[in-house]
Amino acid sequence: MKTILFTLVNLLFLVLQLSGYSQNVSLPASEKEGILLMREEEKLAHDVYTLLYEKWQLQPFSNISGSESRHFEAMGYLLETFELNDPSYPKAGKFRNGELAALYDSLVSRGSESLLAALEVGAYIEEVDIRDLKELLAISSNDAISSVYSNLLRGSENHLRAFTRQLSWREVEYVPKMLDQETYSAIVGAANQRGNRGNCINAAPNSNNCKQQGGRQFRNRGNQSGCRNN
Repeated sequence: MKTILFTLVNLLFLVLQLSGYSQNVSLPASEKEGILLMREEEKLAHDVYTLLYEKWQLQPFSNISGSESRHFEAMGYLLETFELNDPSYPKAGKFRNGELAALYDSLVSRGSESLLAALEVGAYIEEVDIRDLKELLAISSNDAISSVYSNLLRGSENHLRAFTRQLSWREVEYVPKMLDQETYSAIVGAANQRGNRGNCINAAPNSNNCKQQGGRQFRNRGNQSGCRNN
């Protein structure tokens, strides 16, 4: 009950924070492009993890997929607040951004080869998210947008730790592809952080005792239990 109340309070805070901005605020083109990109990037992460969970039945894929649906919703609030057209398609695996569409196909193909490959795909996706969020935070001049990005960044760092931990338990050392070694090591060596929700993505290999609730946009897709994760 406390968890539900905590979540509702934080969600209400986000909505009130965003509603304090005029819907006619003029955003720089770079800010608009960033929102559109992250809306589809969060969808890509959700769709890939949902498919990989169906393929490998490893609980962290389901848990993190639920988290990505909440990230997707957070970007939806920004779209509504700043009156931007939603670039995302409802169908899984379909993207307006051509580069993301090609990336999705590549990641699904790679992640379907083996469980280890799937976990490496997960770590790679989180690296991409972290890189892009850091770049967008560096150019953002809007407090509401920066707040959302910062929360998503905490979640992505948690997810990267979760995937690399799963690989480590299987005696595989992940080599970062998008982040430099120093940045990567600092992230995986840090403790998990709480955003608008807690997390339960660190269960031992093959553990199924930690579940999550997917976001509204993906309510009929993937595992639908009730846990909290960034």
